[in-house]
Amino acid sequence: MQVVAINWQVYELTHSAASLGLIGLSAFLAIIIFSLPAGLIVDKLDRKKVLISSQILPLFLALILGWMTLTKSINPTAIYILVFFNFGLRTAQGPARQAIIPQLVAKEYFINAFSLQTMSRQISLVVGSALAGFVIEFSGVETIYFFNALTFLIYIFALIPIQIKPHERIEEVSFSFKSMWKGIQFVFSNQILIYTMALDFIANFFSSATTLLPIFAKDIFDVGPKGLGLLYSAAAIGSTIAGLVLASIHQINRQGLWILAGVLLYGAATIAFGLSTSFTLTLFFLCLVGVGDMVSTVIRSTIRQILTPDHMKGRMIGVNTIFVQGGPMIGEAEAGFVAHLYGAPFSVVSGGVVTVLLTLLIAWKVPHLRKYKETVVI
Repeated sequence: MQVVAINWQVYELTHSAASLGLIGLSAFLAIIIFSLPAGLIVDKLDRKKVLISSQILPLFLALILGWMTLTKSINPTAIYILVFFNFGLRTAQGPARQAIIPQLVAKEYFINAFSLQTMSRQISLVVGSALAGFVIEFSGVETIYFFNALTFLIYIFALIPIQIKPHERIEEVSFSFKSMWKGIQFVFSNQILIYTMALDFIANFFSSATTLLPIFAKDIFDVGPKGLGLLYSAAAIGSTIAGLVLASIHQINRQGLWILAGVLLYGAATIAFGLSTSFTLTLFFLCLVGVGDMVSTVIRSTIRQILTPDHMKGRMIGVNTIFVQGGPMIGEAEAGFVAHLYGAPFSVVSGGVVTVLLTLLIAWKVPHLRKYKETVVI
């Protein structure tokens, strides 16, 4: 809900696609600066405590956004600064949340667990994005910011009673560049890890167009905040459907091909979304974007957890965060700047075309990924 509110508010204040791109740039800078240290912290400290702590400051940032909006003292610069700090804190939350999963479920249930985790996030995007449009329409964006602050409290109190056993510590992890560098070396020494992360970055950098949705809602389809909520929800609906299927299957073979197919679908559906002149068809193509994203995301996440020892998971996910979260954030900036120069549809279509071409190039040049077929039995 807060993502929808921020994008809508910035576009209302500036009417500029480039200003929307600066939201992504602010988030990207935070991810680049904080991701690797955050991964080290997750491997060094108790992961449950890190996860709880990472919810406290974002609560106050949401309150600040709400208060500044209510008092009409909000401006784009303040939003960019608050987005920077919010994503800086989220770099610890993501690795902690993902690294905890292997401490909660057995290895044979990883793909189910990651399907359900990703699906729950997509369901929240469906409900939250659609609801955000109506809330903005009838109550204003400040209501979303204050409500978001409340949800952080709910999250904290829900985490407290969960019993999570300590993670393995095969080697001593110190707050040092040496320990952080070990995580980087581990990722770059494994061809499957680095190329799945590269695919993630390519798809998210070139085909991520979420920040442009206010332009489609306001200027292209003229559907207002409520239509904007539907646009944000569409991809999440597709992801949820794919997640239900993935959470219930019993075996996946040839995982490398499935990852490549998911990214190709993601790029092709993005092209169709950018070319569409029908609001209904656009919603359908965005659903397909979500399907492709879910298929590749779940299989990639499962492979990474299987290939990474427990004491290294936080640092691996810290590196992965730069690709997975940094990609879409800098991609949003790229999409905004291209849309400012050539229009939103061109920005979306060109990004989808580049994604498809680069994915095909990796499929051709990296046969080890294409032929990767370790079976995961569920």
